[in-house]
Amino acid sequence: MDTSSSSSSRHEIEGVNREKARQRMESLLSTLLQDPILSDVPKHSLSVSDVDVLINLELGSAIRLTILKMDNTSFEVAVLNSATVRDLKVAIRKKVNEMEQESMGHRHISWRHVWANYCLTHDGVKLVDENSLLSSYGIRNNSKLEFLPYVTSRLHQKHSRRRKHRFFHGLSKKCRT
Repeated sequence: MDTSSSSSSRHEIEGVNREKARQRMESLLSTLLQDPILSDVPKHSLSVSDVDVLINLELGSAIRLTILKMDNTSFEVAVLNSATVRDLKVAIRKKVNEMEQESMGHRHISWRHVWANYCLTHDGVKLVDENSLLSSYGIRNNSKLEFLPYVTSRLHQKHSRRRKHRFFHGLSKKCRT
């Protein structure tokens, strides 16, 4: 038997098994979400990781955070106790996208622009290191975090301008030849 054909058939079998497992998981999730005890759980776009966070929240190994927006409105997100700033940003992104989808339909938010111009703070401390744990900032269950304008350092802005200058300088050289 040719090793390449056995390898490809093994990958096909694994793909079929993954698809069956995904279908079973979706079926199980839809059955669970029909339970009246889980009436407060959002029904749409719920993933296995969302369910995991909700279970851990009930078990006490996840935290619920309140995010205060600049217009003085707020929303809540849940993350694991071991979450990093990056994990929190992902949870915020998902929650805001869900809220926007419910209220206005499809709307695109440039998260790159948001995180470049605003940052989260807790007790006046900016959460700028994406790899640091939330617990290292003293963030606990029911903590409140705020969005504030984020001003980059002057050195960083000079670097950006210099890079743009080199880019346009290279274009003008090509145009002359």
